Amino acid sequence: MPTADAVITIETFRPDHAEAWRSLNEDWLRAAGYVLEAKDELVLGDPQGAILNKGGHIFIAERDGRPVGCCSVMAMDDGGFEVGKMGVIEEARGLSLGWLLLEACEAAARAAGAPRLYLETSRTQTHAIALYRRFGFTDLPPRPSPYARADVWMEKRF
Repeated sequence: MPTADAVITIETFRPDHAEAWRSLNEDWLRAAGYVLEAKDELVLGDPQGAILNKGGHIFIAERDGRPVGCCSVMAMDDGGFEVGKMGVIEEARGLSLGWLLLEACEAAARAAGAPRLYLETSRTQTHAIALYRRFGFTDLPPRPSPYARADVWMEKRF
């Protein structure tokens, strides 16, 4: 159980975060019953090349210096940013880390002049979808996706 005096920070990705980035995401994907798909393998195996070198950002939530959550935004062809790979370990849930990670993603997108945040998820991710809606995301019609599990599409326009 987290203590009231725990120090929570949202850090920009550093090379020493690579192992945590991969494990945090593999853990939530597997816990949800998903298989790692080709795009998962790409962004988890090469965050520098697949996200950062293409104008994206990765944020790591730390509690007392230990990675406990993560999220990324990936630059899109239309100038927007796609939110991806948000996960928080079970023991750190309830600390508003999802909200804090989304705030970091939105700040990065706005700083880049993006018109929107976009995301794809699964209807089974009910807690995440509720968070996205509270954060101002609205539903979009279905569209093609590299993820077999994606059946919910959302955006937040600025």
